[in-house]
Amino acid sequence: MSGTSNQAHGAKGVEDTLKDFWATRPRRPRQGRKVAGVAAAIGNRYGIDPVIARVGFVVATFYGGAGVVFYLLGWLFFAEVDDEVSPVESVLGKGRSSSSTAFTIALGIGVVVAFSAFLDHDFSGWLGVAVAAGLVYLLHRTRGHLGTPGTPVAAEQPTTAMPPTTGMPTGMPTGAPTMTMPTASAPTQAAPTESHVYPTEPPAWDPLGAAPFAWDLPEPSSTPEPEPPAPRKRSKVGAITLAAAFLFVGAAVIVEPYGGAWVSVRHILGVVLGILGAGMVVGSFFRGGRGLIGLAMPVAALGIALTALWPNGFSPDGVGDLTVRPLTIDQVNDTYDRDIGSIEVDLTGLPATGELHTRAEVGVGDVTVIVPRDADVEVYCSVGVGDVDCLGEQQGGASPELSKTDLGADGEGGLQIKVDAEVHGPGSVKVRRG
Repeated sequence: MSGTSNQAHGAKGVEDTLKDFWATRPRRPRQGRKVAGVAAAIGNRYGIDPVIARVGFVVATFYGGAGVVFYLLGWLFFAEVDDEVSPVESVLGKGRSSSSTAFTIALGIGVVVAFSAFLDHDFSGWLGVAVAAGLVYLLHRTRGHLGTPGTPVAAEQPTTAMPPTTGMPTGMPTGAPTMTMPTASAPTQAAPTESHVYPTEPPAWDPLGAAPFAWDLPEPSSTPEPEPPAPRKRSKVGAITLAAAFLFVGAAVIVEPYGGAWVSVRHILGVVLGILGAGMVVGSFFRGGRGLIGLAMPVAALGIALTALWPNGFSPDGVGDLTVRPLTIDQVNDTYDRDIGSIEVDLTGLPATGELHTRAEVGVGDVTVIVPRDADVEVYCSVGVGDVDCLGEQQGGASPELSKTDLGADGEGGLQIKVDAEVHGPGSVKVRRG
């Protein structure tokens, strides 16, 4: 019974958290925004530095484009501070939004396209969405009581015109705005005594003599000058983080001869990026470390390039175009590769019999393989971002890949070819018959 009760309580807690998130979801500000203000809205709502939210969107984008999908969803479902409802709710007729219906529909189409382009062909995209959704849930669960809740804008209340009061000066034009005059009892002057003598000349604060009953009041003191704000203390989070990163790099260089294969450029960049990320998280609580993002972005880009595009290292010799046309099977290399450039392998000059397996891969660029018309071909094509044309079958977007076996115009028999054609980053792959 206790287990069932705990499960019911946990489910209710999740439901209550989701309902509270929707009721108090962030509102996009007009000031301090970079694009649509989604990151700034999250920062204001949960009392964190918006830079942290922006870094989160960028990092999630590398996981199958999940960051782009989440940002567009925030654009659609987070209302602006001056709007009554979000763009989606406005289209459904639930209130006013500054986003037009046409623009909202275009954003909705963008979300569908993002889902199709980034998530359909890559499991990491769905993993990124799940992780991002979990982080948002935990953020609201732990910091939902902080920041500025997204309260809707109150509608303007109609004002009731007050009838003109008596004693208004004559000659007022018809239709002039009316106003109510506050009524107040006239101040009662104390009877003069021997020790209380009223001045006969107006004081400096009443040069026109409009209030003789108050001439005996003391001169008003001058408004004190506001105290200058205390100088803002410069946070040391950024300096400490940079020092920690440089110390790690120095230690890695020293132990590199003894560290084996683990101490590589890719691993060092990964740890440095982790240190910078930790510094930005800590800095969000102490209003510091904002400048670390300028260093974290190129480090992240370089780390991704070394991991995804050039896992075996980068060589200047691997830049440029490569075109080969072997005439015998012995002339076919096991691997043709380029870091940046293009590869074209023309196998139409090979004899009509035999068997071979070759691989053509590029970090960034294009791969083209031309096979004989009658050869039995088994081919695998893939690209990081771009288009694939694999013996007539086409696919595009993020991480498209195709595998196909084709026996040629004469059916089974004759030359047997197995080809792997890959581009690790952006580019295109094409395998066709000559």
